[in-house]
Amino acid sequence: MARKKRPKKGLGGQLSFSDIVSISDFSRNDIEIILSEAKKLEKMPLQAKKQLLFGKTVATLFFEPSTRTKLSFETAAQNLGAGVIGFADANVSSAKKGESLSDTIRVVSDYADIIVMRHYIEGAARLASEVSKKPIINAGDGSNQHPTQTLLDLYTVEKAFGKIDGLTIGLFGDLRYGRTVHSLAQALALFNDVGLVLISPETLALPDYVKKQIEGRIKYIEAQELSEFIKELDVLYVTRIQKERFADPVEYEKVKGKYGLNKKSLEKAKENLKVMHPLPRVDELSTDIDQTKHALYFEQAKNGVIVREALLNLLKDVKKW
Repeated sequence: MARKKRPKKGLGGQLSFSDIVSISDFSRNDIEIILSEAKKLEKMPLQAKKQLLFGKTVATLFFEPSTRTKLSFETAAQNLGAGVIGFADANVSSAKKGESLSDTIRVVSDYADIIVMRHYIEGAARLASEVSKKPIINAGDGSNQHPTQTLLDLYTVEKAFGKIDGLTIGLFGDLRYGRTVHSLAQALALFNDVGLVLISPETLALPDYVKKQIEGRIKYIEAQELSEFIKELDVLYVTRIQKERFADPVEYEKVKGKYGLNKKSLEKAKENLKVMHPLPRVDELSTDIDQTKHALYFEQAKNGVIVREALLNLLKDVKKW
């Protein structure tokens, strides 16, 4: 069955797509629509918000573990008055019996109005979007993309600085497997005069395919030492070196613990530098930063609910087929 294409509209109108799969699908205008919607909902009383998705159902299908993303989506859905169904472990779904992802999505799209999915396989969200009658929101697919994290990151930056244009942003740690920074780099390339400093071990550098996507659209520098650039940064985005993403345990052992941040690391930073982190953290971000003026990561996590409310509200009436 042929799908209906959604018309592109200006700020305040609809998004130019029916699924949230990859930041590469977004225009700057799409991002501004979402951030504008989030600002509106943040000011709206809870009782008024609860009418927005009343009678709707949101399915959260998490084939891979999650705390903040899953809970924030469920909180967002409930704040808007929607019912929530789903699972948090593929072992309690029919996937354990061998059911294909396509079949699962086809069935669930008859139960729910919006499907939020996290999967351990890269490209799973794109596949789901091709078979689902209802909007798919990618809550992370392998080491590929995490678009909703990027949207809440952008919202957090804009709230802290009043803008995104013109900032210098450092991405620090695991840039190879960290899906959050892949999506964030692509999104920042849509803004004006943003500078990127990519700080990582050589073996965990930003993948070439991501660099190709942003080349010519954003200025970036690659480095292995934070100290060389700390004075220039407005935002330092820290990522965890994720053991679960490494195919070779020996490779992980070589780099674990080498890219950490503590209060002393920030002694020469700008007074208004903000430190961000998608969480969870292990040993890469010291708790001695938590009470400083630089810490923005708990506010960042809090913003996840309001941005996900915005996405659910924008997609609530989409009919794809």
